Amino acid sequence: MVIVGGGFGGLQAAKNLAGADVDLTVVDRENHHLFQPLLYQVATAGLAPGSIATPIRAVLAEQENARVVLAEAQGIDLDGRRLLLRDGQAMPYDTLVIAVGTKTNYFGHERDWARFAHGMKDLRDAIRIRERVLLAFEAAERSEDEDERRRLMTFVVVGGGPTGVETAGAISELGRQVLAGDYRRVQPDDIRVLLVEMADRVLLPFEEHLSRYAERQLRELGVEVRLGTRVESVEEGAILLGDERVEASVVVWATGVKPVSFATDSGLSVDRSGHILVDQTCAALGHPEIFAIGDAARFVPEGETEPLPGLAPVAMQQGRHVAAQIRRDLKRRARKPFRYVDKGIMATIGRSRAVVQGFMDLEGLLAWLAWCFIHILYLIGFRNRFIVVFNWFWSYVTFKRGARLITARSDLDDPRPDPFVVPSQPAAEEGKFEDSVST
Repeated sequence: MVIVGGGFGGLQAAKNLAGADVDLTVVDRENHHLFQPLLYQVATAGLAPGSIATPIRAVLAEQENARVVLAEAQGIDLDGRRLLLRDGQAMPYDTLVIAVGTKTNYFGHERDWARFAHGMKDLRDAIRIRERVLLAFEAAERSEDEDERRRLMTFVVVGGGPTGVETAGAISELGRQVLAGDYRRVQPDDIRVLLVEMADRVLLPFEEHLSRYAERQLRELGVEVRLGTRVESVEEGAILLGDERVEASVVVWATGVKPVSFATDSGLSVDRSGHILVDQTCAALGHPEIFAIGDAARFVPEGETEPLPGLAPVAMQQGRHVAAQIRRDLKRRARKPFRYVDKGIMATIGRSRAVVQGFMDLEGLLAWLAWCFIHILYLIGFRNRFIVVFNWFWSYVTFKRGARLITARSDLDDPRPDPFVVPSQPAAEEGKFEDSVST
């Protein structure tokens, strides 16, 4: 049995097969499991990368029937039942689970916009955003040009979903409550954070009253919320919003995702967006030996017309379900349909500000505490849970953030060009290993 992807769904499937009579291999192009819901906190210096990432080998180290392979899946030989790897090797399978997740979707502008609008999908993205935000403050501290200082202190977040709302609120808090006090020539009022959303409100999956509450809280934090605004273009040092050109040092792209190319090019039936079509048991259409779960799959519950959203709870429940299906296959029992249990959704806006929608609607401090508890609960490993709780407590009490490190340049004589003079590095081509990240 082979599982492609060590995310929420893939790891749940692997862990729930402990002790089963299967020879299990987990394949991932990264060596770590990433807790993506807290990725924005790495991007805004709230947490260090190692606090939300755990080596996959460490998670499965005591599971005797499992091994981990660091490699990138490129395709599937459906007839020969082989997983094709980018390095040219092939891995045979009897059962295959595809849990590869998604990547940032620039809606056809990957070649030109991705260079200047930073996605938020992996640790490299988050570290790059963190460094550019911090470098903007460093550059503003020494700049004598008021127009340039205004551009440096302008940050744009595109997308009014949970990731966009959380990122915009965190950048505003970081700048106004933390960094402004560390710099002599930067005042809280100098910082401008724009949240751009094409819809008429933020947090569309939430009830309208929670959405409006989130908008009010963002504005209280100093975030300019632009609703009904379309992004026309993103270029070096600026973004075009309708007819308005906004000069900004950092643009975060927090809207739109699409399946990675492995899912699209797998040879399986996919929808127009590239999601693998599955039946009610999470098996790929026409291939009962292949399961697809999480963001890579399009699962439409029986009697519904819309697919399940790309949320961690969906992937985790599907991972557990697939593991149970495989155990049933081993006993030659009939498969059962997947039933998703919706436990609600939540989003944080800032310090003591959050919204929760589920068995009951919450907002404010109580919602924020619930948000903290659930995220700690889902983190893998006692060490990570302890570190995150301690960091949150310390930040709450002192208004300080400890992960304000710049590692883009090792010293002042670094020959690499200043990222605020030339365009940022182009987004890495999918599948290529970029500069290493210590976790």
